[in-house]
Amino acid sequence: MVVRGGLLFLLVLGISWVYVDARVLEISDISQREMVVPDVYVRQIHLKELKNKLQAFDLIPRNERVCDLCEQFTAQALYYLGENKTQSEVIDMLHVACSSLHSFKQQCITLVDYYGPLFFLEISEIQPGEFCKKVNLCNKMLSTPKQHQNSCSLCHRFVAEILVKLKDPGTQLDIIEIFLKGCDAVEGYLKEVSTIQELM
Repeated sequence: MVVRGGLLFLLVLGISWVYVDARVLEISDISQREMVVPDVYVRQIHLKELKNKLQAFDLIPRNERVCDLCEQFTAQALYYLGENKTQSEVIDMLHVACSSLHSFKQQCITLVDYYGPLFFLEISEIQPGEFCKKVNLCNKMLSTPKQHQNSCSLCHRFVAEILVKLKDPGTQLDIIEIFLKGCDAVEGYLKEVSTIQELM
């Protein structure tokens, strides 16, 4: 799971670099005064829309924002990984990496060819919400009541209540009965059990 999470993180990081590093290339035809809008410009518009969505997240508490962003990026990464073109590009890159392992090249290629499709099959079954919960980005913070925030006072109250219950003769009798039942199970150690009972 850690490997899958790491690979997914690297993929999301790579995708974000494409959007962040995109530059507007305007090609103007002087004679017709016509602007050609390249695909990179469309990506920048998409990036601006994403920034506007992120600004809208300022109204949502931080934990929910992180969770929503995780789910959104995971869904987008899963979409890209689900495309056959992306899968073949990843397999090709792994084959190139295998060629640098000279003596293990063929074994590496065999592993890539066998486990690559299994990896993509496993990735396709990931649910963004479940993935983000597993990496602890969607956990709700539990708020403790203010009266119990001081753990020392809570512990002191707990111990005091136990001591009061132990002073009750009925509770002491119940404890001794349970203890004797346990002692019956270990008859071979009767002398040691008697010594412990005398201490009580």
